[in-house]
Formats: sequence, C-alpha cells, structure tokens
Amino acid sequence: MLDRNSAALALTFPSDREIVMTRVFDAPRQLVFEAWTKPEHLVHWFGARGWSLTICEIELRPGGTYRFVWRGPEGEEMGMGGVYREILPPERLVSTESFVGCVPGKESVNTMILEERNGKTTMTTTIVYPSAEVRDAVIQSGMERGVGESMDRLAEHLQTMA
Repeated sequence: MLDRNSAALALTFPSDREIVMTRVFDAPRQLVFEAWTKPEHLVHWFGARGWSLTICEIELRPGGTYRFVWRGPEGEEMGMGGVYREILPPERLVSTESFVGCVPGKESVNTMILEERNGKTTMTTTIVYPSAEVRDAVIQSGMERGVGESMDRLAEHLQTMA
C-alpha cells in the first residue's frame, strides 16, 4: 500500500485499482453533504484554483445523472459526468464517474462517506477504477494537486455556509 499525505488531504492506494482520499472539514456533515450535492454551492468551490465550474447539472436521485464542465485559466475545458447509484443524506453518496478529454470512457465508481464528530466531518472517498492502468493514468494526470486545491476551496466555502 502506498500513501501520500499533504497538509490536509490524505491519499492512500490500498490496491492497484483504488485511490482513497480522506479530508477533515471544520463543519457539520449536513453542510458538507449540501456543498457536494447542490449546484449553488459547487460552483463556488469544485475544481482546482484558477478553474471555474461553468456547467453544473445535478439530478440527485438513484439513477439520476450529473454533468460538470470546468474552464481553465487558458480557456481550456474539461468535463465529467456520471450516474448516482446510492444517496443516503447526509452520510453516503455512491456514483459513477467518467471524464471527457482526460481518460475517456474509463468509468470509476466513487463512494463518499461522511462521518461527524464534535462538529467536524471526515470525508472518505474511495474511487475504484476499471484497471490499474486507468488508476495510474489518473494519478499521473495531476489529480492529486487538483483535488487538494478543490478540497481547500471547499473548506473555505463551508465557512461561508455556517
């Protein structure tokens, strides 16, 4: 098992097809869940610094879809989407995820668990890829930096929601 830890985001690689991301937020899990599932919140934080979420469509129900498109600082665009498989507010969200333009057609399954203790929420997201090659390509894409910056932006946004 490999591990990578930044100041706030911890990444582990428990198998050759998985990435587990863990982050603690100074907010109740209900707020964290809302920030992840409501477009009016996602547009403020979802994405690396310098990127803006220009399309944010969410049909929050099992079998419902979501679609996101970001625009980067040089005008480049990146999109992703998927299907919600399980929604248990405010503690669990399971969905598929496919990126357009990065690793096309390679769908992962993401399971986010939110656990609250003393007003702080630990988010643990397990991403399972179809193969080791796809997981490794995602790691090499700069995902760790982008997710880390996005989680920092989420922490900042949660302070405005309280």
